[in-house]
Amino acid sequence: METFSEVRHHIMGQHELTTDEPFIISFEYPIEGGDRRQSIFLAELKANDGRRVLRVETPVVPLFDLAAEKCLRINLMQRVGYLAVGDLGGVPYIKMCENLPYAFLGDEELDYTIKHVARTADNMELSLEPGDDIA
Repeated sequence: METFSEVRHHIMGQHELTTDEPFIISFEYPIEGGDRRQSIFLAELKANDGRRVLRVETPVVPLFDLAAEKCLRINLMQRVGYLAVGDLGGVPYIKMCENLPYAFLGDEELDYTIKHVARTADNMELSLEPGDDIA
């Protein structure tokens, strides 16, 4: 894949889009083995050197009292994805993200990354906020 348009086309073949803008799309990713879903956002970003990258992002839980040290320790253990903080409806949320350079982006890599980020974020959500599916 070399363009965001190709990414959009690939995702539309698998999921119904909830957001469809020129350089951002979103959809609900079903978590295997249950009724849970994870909101996934894909956006094209430009790196400092002008290269384009695809960001895969999903909210995990509201930040509230989660310690920064705990988040940094989780980041150290991650093999795919990293934790960040961003606002969602004016509320600071822990988000799981991954940036994929278009130079290395193919269908399998994108599908693997989305699946891994969604499952990891949902597992974190379950351990940090047991109960209802909030993200």
